[in-house]
Amino acid sequence: MLVLNLLIKPFWIFGIDRTVQNTVGAEEYGFYFAVFNFSFLFYILLDFGITTFNNKNIAQNNHLLRKHLSNIIVLKLLLFLVYLVFTFGGAYFIQYSREQIIILVFLAINQFLGSFILYLRSNLGGLHLFKTDSFVSVLDRSLMIVICAVLLWGNVVDEFKIQYFVYAQTLSLSITVLITSTIVFRTAQSKFLVLNWSLPFFLVIIRQSLPFAVLVLLMTFYNRIDSVMLERMLGEDGAWYSGIYASAYRLLDASNMIAFLFAVLLLPIFARMLKQKESIEELIKLSYTVLITPAIIIAIASYFYSEELMRMLYTIHEGESASMFDYRMVHSSRVFGLLMMSFCAISTMYIFSTLLTANGSLKYLNIIALTGMILNVTLNLILIPQYKAFGSAVATLITQFAIAIIQVIIVCYLFRFRRNYLFLFKFLIFVPGVAAIGYFSTTLGYSWQVNLVLMIAAAGLFSMLIRLLSPRHLFNVLKYG
Repeated sequence: MLVLNLLIKPFWIFGIDRTVQNTVGAEEYGFYFAVFNFSFLFYILLDFGITTFNNKNIAQNNHLLRKHLSNIIVLKLLLFLVYLVFTFGGAYFIQYSREQIIILVFLAINQFLGSFILYLRSNLGGLHLFKTDSFVSVLDRSLMIVICAVLLWGNVVDEFKIQYFVYAQTLSLSITVLITSTIVFRTAQSKFLVLNWSLPFFLVIIRQSLPFAVLVLLMTFYNRIDSVMLERMLGEDGAWYSGIYASAYRLLDASNMIAFLFAVLLLPIFARMLKQKESIEELIKLSYTVLITPAIIIAIASYFYSEELMRMLYTIHEGESASMFDYRMVHSSRVFGLLMMSFCAISTMYIFSTLLTANGSLKYLNIIALTGMILNVTLNLILIPQYKAFGSAVATLITQFAIAIIQVIIVCYLFRFRRNYLFLFKFLIFVPGVAAIGYFSTTLGYSWQVNLVLMIAAAGLFSMLIRLLSPRHLFNVLKYG
């Protein structure tokens, strides 16, 4: 699963998604990106923790698959109706236009299809059909790559529009749902499905999943609200600045995939060690070091070479003047530099929030997430009118670091971790050291690509020189697993 995702998703982000942004332009893509993120705000209403509950339940009781399948499908359909009410009620409240409502209809359907695929996959995971689940995990993206490649480069349409991108998502997700449903129904030995209504069953699942659902809802808001507020608050220029923000945020998304996959691996390890009352202090130190060291290098490298990277990835749009393109690149590179600095905070959160989740400390996580949402919205309201997309990036950076620091403090308090002054000293040396290496690399007489490679290599050697990171650390993490 890890290998397939690392092969398919980077190609999707840098090959297809980036090309779509370059083809349709910042304003049109920003229009889509803002509505897409708005459709994500109430995503938890589509799932409500059902996927997690079902995965664990089917793994422990395989014989319940056929019985629960029909009940949960009915519940998913009911939750879809609830999601539609909240989503389109919100769209009416913030006065979305007719064009935005039309695209929101398809994006809402896409969110439901994506949620339904995750539920179907939870059955495959619960039955330990990991090879099949790995195939399904990249099926929709693989179909999207094929469909979009034909539309972009196959001379099928005269002009590629952002609506085609949304329709391609709907088609690929629908095919994936059809294929995955067939696999699950055959696994459940059910030739046809009789839908069942069981209110007590629905209430049990919702009650057990409520804390997790609240957490995901709050986290979604402070992670996805930025582009929505940009588009709404800046009037006619809102979509354009949202597109600038999207061009930088996509690269942060790609980087986050590394931290996310790392957290997926750590969750069952933490859960097992906590259940067996084993000390996790050393594993936390090892896993955090392995993740935060490259995160710092990537973040600082992105900051020093932000404009070069953005100009390499994005091209001038048809009808766009050279001066407007330069302004867009300068503004987007500033946004990108700040967003990538928040990658360090996000990597920290993936480690410590995973530990809190494994420990069942959802109350703390919900309070932290609520604090983050309030802080992020407040900062956006203050900064966006004057600083546009850059202000939203500042709000994201402050919010992510505030949440990361709070999580670290709570984990140290709950688990009574000892203060490791040697590690802190190395860390305090490493960050300014990498910053100095990054600045020095920009003064070299080579091309920026060569300078960037030399900077990353030198920073990696520096981490080993001060013994912050070494190959032994990675082997130790695998040993604990």
